[in-house]
Amino acid sequence: MHFVHELWAPILLAAVGVFVVSSVLHMLIPIHRNDYRKLPDEDAILAYMRDAGIAPGEYVFPCPDSMKDMGTPEMAEKFKVGPVGFLTIRPPATINMGVSLAQWFLFSILVSICAAYLTHAALPAGSAYLSVFRFAGCVAFLCYGVSHVPDAIWKGASWTTTFKFVFDGLIYGLVTGGIFGWLWPELSH
Repeated sequence: MHFVHELWAPILLAAVGVFVVSSVLHMLIPIHRNDYRKLPDEDAILAYMRDAGIAPGEYVFPCPDSMKDMGTPEMAEKFKVGPVGFLTIRPPATINMGVSLAQWFLFSILVSICAAYLTHAALPAGSAYLSVFRFAGCVAFLCYGVSHVPDAIWKGASWTTTFKFVFDGLIYGLVTGGIFGWLWPELSH
């Protein structure tokens, strides 16, 4: 963990930089305004879900009981007529933006620690800005951006929305790489 002691400043500043940039991307620039849609007749659907006692968790529908069930004509018909999807149900409560933002910041610190670890393992002190920028930025991009692609592949998330999050990850990677390149340690004499 020597690298954390040596790279604490870029780790924290990159997390702060990503936090600020993500706030701008999500609150000031309308890129994510239409990522999600409202259910038709939302009140009736929510009332049905409450009455059905649907507990918090991850759901898939239609949901086969087994892989063998997946190949039955009945299941094929359910998939054919739809709807088909994934659903996440959170516990009932108001959304606590403070808690979510704190978790996002902690995740940003984790990504910065990963970038620090891998960049420190690959590049010595005194490495050129561009080398550090490219390496740390690539690690951060992979963590922030590419991590959204499996949702489009496996859960049917919109590719348009997915590419927006990949774009966000690219911006966060550039911020992280820039800060690491700027604050990368010099050679000791």
